[in-house]
Amino acid sequence: MTILAFTNVTLALGGREVLRGIDLAIAAGEFIGLLGPNGAGKTTLLRAALGLLPPRKGEIRVFGAPARRGNPAIGTIPQSRAFPGAMRLSGYDLVAGVVRGHRLGLPILGRDGRLEVARALERVGASELARRPLGELSGGERQRLLLAQALIGRPRLLLLDEPLVNLDPRHQREIVALVRDVQRDFGLTVIFATHEINPLLGALDRVLYLGGGAAALGTVEAVITGPVLSRLYGAPIEVVRLGGRIFVFSGAANLEAEAHLHEDGVSHAHAPHA
Repeated sequence: MTILAFTNVTLALGGREVLRGIDLAIAAGEFIGLLGPNGAGKTTLLRAALGLLPPRKGEIRVFGAPARRGNPAIGTIPQSRAFPGAMRLSGYDLVAGVVRGHRLGLPILGRDGRLEVARALERVGASELARRPLGELSGGERQRLLLAQALIGRPRLLLLDEPLVNLDPRHQREIVALVRDVQRDFGLTVIFATHEINPLLGALDRVLYLGGGAAALGTVEAVITGPVLSRLYGAPIEVVRLGGRIFVFSGAANLEAEAHLHEDGVSHAHAPHA
């Protein structure tokens, strides 16, 4: 069964076409790594799948129906994860606040709501974390809570936008393993956006690589190659495989190791990878 399909889709931001003529189909139960250079359109594509950005051209279908806002079958961790004024709230408040809609606050839940929050927290190993204020938690601990939040409503599709940003290599591995376990347990489809492929190796079914307004979808071996990435980047690219890791170079620059510039124009430095 196809969960997400783009047919000849063009997406634009502020009059600028970000993606053009995109055709893709993602099947139920797949773990897809969404990759690409700065500004390639990863967040734009996820927003379109959420029904937040109508296509300029083409059709987007989710679970066989047109993409729409507020689809309860989709859980998401958005790119922007700041908690202004909310750092004194507990982890429980963060997760429980979305049971009746996406908002922060001090929720009052019935028995079913409390059970759903407890189930989500337990599944991601965050039951104890939920008792602590957000301001006392590490980045990896907050990501566990955000994943629990995304599981509220029992979604069938998870869209995760840069959940590894600013995490050290150990916590990156932990989050990827956790998402993979949750995906298998609940039979979910996952689209996991990240700027660097190596933390996802071993979890991926396929990769969706964006660049130059185009997209390539396939296995790691088929897509992460010099010819394919050279076409997407519009420049000569070299792919080196060493010690079970993949390195993407343009000249002497390791493209995936550089600071990542989000589509909101904010640069985010990443910890070096061991």
